[in-house]
Amino acid sequence: MKEHITEVIKQIELDNDIKILFACESGSRAWGFPSKDSDYDVRFIYIHKPNWYLSIDQKRDVIEIPARDSISIPIDPLLDMSGWELTKALRLFRKSNPPLLEWLKSSIVYYQSYSTIDQMRELDQRVFSPISCLYHYLNMAKGSFRDYLQGEEVRIKKYFYVLRPVLAAKWIEKYQSIPPMEFQELVEDLLPAGELKDSIATLLKRKKAGEELNLEPRLDIIHEYLHKEIEHLEAYVKSINIHIPDPTAELDMLFRNALNEVWCGESHDF
Repeated sequence: MKEHITEVIKQIELDNDIKILFACESGSRAWGFPSKDSDYDVRFIYIHKPNWYLSIDQKRDVIEIPARDSISIPIDPLLDMSGWELTKALRLFRKSNPPLLEWLKSSIVYYQSYSTIDQMRELDQRVFSPISCLYHYLNMAKGSFRDYLQGEEVRIKKYFYVLRPVLAAKWIEKYQSIPPMEFQELVEDLLPAGELKDSIATLLKRKKAGEELNLEPRLDIIHEYLHKEIEHLEAYVKSINIHIPDPTAELDMLFRNALNEVWCGESHDF
């Protein structure tokens, strides 16, 4: 599949007259608990030629394949690709956007070119806002807990929709840093040995084995842990107040450097 993803990346560049700077896995495969039929959720960042940016009109800054866009070669039905134009990505980076910060930490990188992404990684801890990221993970956890875990029976995969954001928020509380994408790293660091950790390990094995859609009696030990931690995190996030210096000037320079690095040597009509 990696070879196919690389082929699709090159075709996206050709069809859209852009350069892709980075592409990574962002879904369950990057979290470390794919099932045998999991999609490949590829996310990428791209840059247009300089002329594209010299316009009085706002233009579309997202590419979504196959959801809204198509390319001139067939793609595997398990492949879902979505990309953000670089200035959009940098505006979200400035806001400490958690999905984008996760992309930069993904352990599954399909493609990277030029120095832009490494420069962003050098800045990521400086733009990181514990408060905004905590609210993101907390809201994810609360929504999934309310929607999926209130019945007497629960599908196995739904536990992970709450466990992962709760543990990511707990990591931020403990380290004041961007949490890792890998679910197992969060579990090993944040949960002591015991019944709860063992129950999660059993669920994880079953999910990977393809039992993720099984509907079965709710696991009270996990349910109670999640309920308690969501309440705790709600109180904690209201208690902190951290100021993040405005990184706009640095990000403007990063963007200009990217334009020059990627397109230097090509002629452009202004």
